[in-house]
Amino acid sequence: MTTGGNTAAKLRSGLRKVFRPEQFSIQDSTTPQRLSSRERQKMPVDVLLVNPPVPESEPWCNPEPPIGRHWRKRMIWPQVSLAQMAAMLAPDYGVMVVDAAAQHLSWTDFKAILHQKRPRYYLTSVRASTVQNDMFGAFLARGLGAKTIAFGPYVTLATREIMDRYPNLDFVLRGESELTLRELVDLLEVTAGRWSATSAESESWMRLQKIFQANNPHWQPAWQVSRDIDDQLSQIQGLAWRSKGQIIVNPDRPFILNLDDMPLPHHHLLPLNDYRLPLLKGPWTFVVTSRGGLTGHRYGTQSGSNPGLVRLRSPKNIMAELWFLYDLGIHNIHMVADTFSLNREQVMGLARMIIEEELPLRWTCNSCINQVDEEMLTLLGRAGCWLIVWRLDSALEQASNRADNGHPLTQTSLVLHWAKKVGIKNWGYFTLGRPGETEESIQRTIALSKELPLDLAFFPLDTSYCGSPFFFDRLENSWLQTDKHQD
Repeated sequence: MTTGGNTAAKLRSGLRKVFRPEQFSIQDSTTPQRLSSRERQKMPVDVLLVNPPVPESEPWCNPEPPIGRHWRKRMIWPQVSLAQMAAMLAPDYGVMVVDAAAQHLSWTDFKAILHQKRPRYYLTSVRASTVQNDMFGAFLARGLGAKTIAFGPYVTLATREIMDRYPNLDFVLRGESELTLRELVDLLEVTAGRWSATSAESESWMRLQKIFQANNPHWQPAWQVSRDIDDQLSQIQGLAWRSKGQIIVNPDRPFILNLDDMPLPHHHLLPLNDYRLPLLKGPWTFVVTSRGGLTGHRYGTQSGSNPGLVRLRSPKNIMAELWFLYDLGIHNIHMVADTFSLNREQVMGLARMIIEEELPLRWTCNSCINQVDEEMLTLLGRAGCWLIVWRLDSALEQASNRADNGHPLTQTSLVLHWAKKVGIKNWGYFTLGRPGETEESIQRTIALSKELPLDLAFFPLDTSYCGSPFFFDRLENSWLQTDKHQD
């Protein structure tokens, strides 16, 4: 890959080609407008999007989707989901993202921000492991008059329990939350008289309306259905809300089928320079290349939210986001997907575009042994991929074959050698402690891992994420020692 003077000249002259989805113009939220800190401070904050302060003195690992696992190395994961939500609201609303974990903000610092900004709407990600801590922020915002909104896999699966336990939470966005958030805020602003019918016909709104109708041909704005607020709220798919002391859970919202229709995440609203990762020099972030999980994958968070429905972004759309991040000074990327290498056409097309456009990024991804070949790995290496996280938990141990993605040891070794040959480091991910496993089988897995050409190996204990099929297996078999999700 060429990274020298030719690339710099192209960047200076503006000759590089950046794909911009046809349905969005350069001036709207698909191509975020960068503002100075002073300009941003002057803007009113309608919606405050929050990753709240951590419950201890050290940051928590908050990946996408949020899980909330403590990490001794003080690794902070970028809150790209908040950036994506912000993109759905701007430029029609003033938005601000506060990643208190990344910015090492205390609750005292956070309270000061709330008092200064006094947002109309407070949106927070909520994790099972930190739910009480996360909801404290909603309690503070509610006390200042904000409407409080929560989202994430955990609140999707435990909606009634969370809303019953925390009365200061007004709304829950279930499942994919972007369209639900936009529709909710629009409705509340219209009913409050702050957004007129004329405003609702703005150019940016009309483009978003096409996304709504593409996923539901019969969709129409909730405020056009009825004049009664309860009737209007009941029209918003994927929303949980309160009415006369009752918790109402609306029907689920269909998944967004064409991810290219979505505006690019507003990465510039995140504290990008605060995101750090071991082995990397400089800041890094995520780029989500697909949504949905593999059918039959019983252990991950994706399996409980959208199993079997994998939706891909086009290589051109991904490239637009990569160039935007490069212009922001981010040169380290992790490609986020249930399995990045699942679709060969997408992966090969993206790698070729990175090479052709001479985009000088270093990036990582995950993969399964049976989804790659030597040709693909060679192209990925040329395109700047320097590390692959391999799911090898079921490749080496018979007990893990219940996950239905096992691979022979000889094939595993061959693929890992192909990767090393083209300069890609191998990170083996081995999950220990699944049902049927013994201390002896765990020791055999560790011993086998030493025979493979790995640069790194990770041996986490099995976690039955709330909502996954394995989580319900544990409930049925009384394998869980607590009924508290956060434990």
